[in-house]
Amino acid sequence: MPKWLPHSLLCAYFGGFLLLIAALAWFRPATHRDNSQPIAFPHTVHAGRLGLACDFCHESVTQGPQAGMPTVAKCVSCHQSIATERPEIQKLLSYQQKGEPIRWQRIHQVPDFIYFSHKRHVSSGLDCTACHGAIVEMQEVRRVRSLQMGWCLSCHRSRGASFDCATCHK
Repeated sequence: MPKWLPHSLLCAYFGGFLLLIAALAWFRPATHRDNSQPIAFPHTVHAGRLGLACDFCHESVTQGPQAGMPTVAKCVSCHQSIATERPEIQKLLSYQQKGEPIRWQRIHQVPDFIYFSHKRHVSSGLDCTACHGAIVEMQEVRRVRSLQMGWCLSCHRSRGASFDCATCHK
């Protein structure tokens, strides 16, 4: 046996192990990501119990690529008189008094090289839950779909949508 073979096999073994660890870290489930927001927003109440439609808060979802996050003014339009004594609403009113925007943490995000339009998907009749899951049951929003290429392609195939590369890739 050549003298270098055991050393090469050992390097290959550990190299493969490191690649496996890197792959697992890269493709880790989205449920392990930090979903904390500057203000707690219980979708179970707003979208669930109150039955507010997604576009009530995410106003630009039918107009362009981004769904848009609710502005301070949008939240205050209801909460200037509703539940004003609650700590999370006090945080909201503090943003209003300071004239600062709420810096919402983005939970659902595709890579920069992908062109994704909420308008195109919503206008084709796709329900928000197809990508975002049962938001009405989530106290804290979390990503429940991988939003990886294979997942998107399976949806495109099942709905007869284009899966030409240029449809989604910039």
